[in-house]
Amino acid sequence: MGRYTGPKWRIARRLGVNIYVGEEKSQKGKAITDRRPYPPGQHGRSRRKISYYARQLMEKQKVKYYYGVRERQFRRFYEMAERMRGQTGENLLKLLESRLDNVVYRLGFGKSHRHARQLVVHGHILVNGQKVDRPSYLVKPGDVIEVKEKSRDIPQIKEGIELAQRRGIPSWLELDAENFKGVVKAEPTRDEVEIPVQEHLIVELYSK
Repeated sequence: MGRYTGPKWRIARRLGVNIYVGEEKSQKGKAITDRRPYPPGQHGRSRRKISYYARQLMEKQKVKYYYGVRERQFRRFYEMAERMRGQTGENLLKLLESRLDNVVYRLGFGKSHRHARQLVVHGHILVNGQKVDRPSYLVKPGDVIEVKEKSRDIPQIKEGIELAQRRGIPSWLELDAENFKGVVKAEPTRDEVEIPVQEHLIVELYSK
């Protein structure tokens, strides 16, 4: 099954959380998850009891849709997180935060995760002076991420930088907006993950 490309807010309502929290549409007004705090569809308003397994699955889906990864990719990151020192759930989120497409979004070069992924795939992004077109590439402290010089006049990139500055740049990244450049200062921090998630439920789901 390919990556989901349908209505984004339908997924947000189904999961009960604004998984597009930092994006432009979300910041323009009240989130649709606040206006319609119930799942979409004919029976969305009816009360239903959610099982513990369903809660675990929803937490996983939240993270998958937010970062835009498929199940196979997600499981691969989970297995990497298991092998690392520390708590598996936090390691998983840190790995996903370190994806190049997410860093491009967090620095503001992309207006959304989808837009950031597109910029990477189309070769608009350089890492340490070299073109990297893999969205899943993991950045590390000291890496320099920049927009290719020929791509700096793209209006959406300039708009994205302004949006990111209003949203706030994470402390583990440093943005040089004038030169369309960012530096990874440290590893991502758990506290600055935008989406509210209970990662321990994901660990329990995969530990069965």
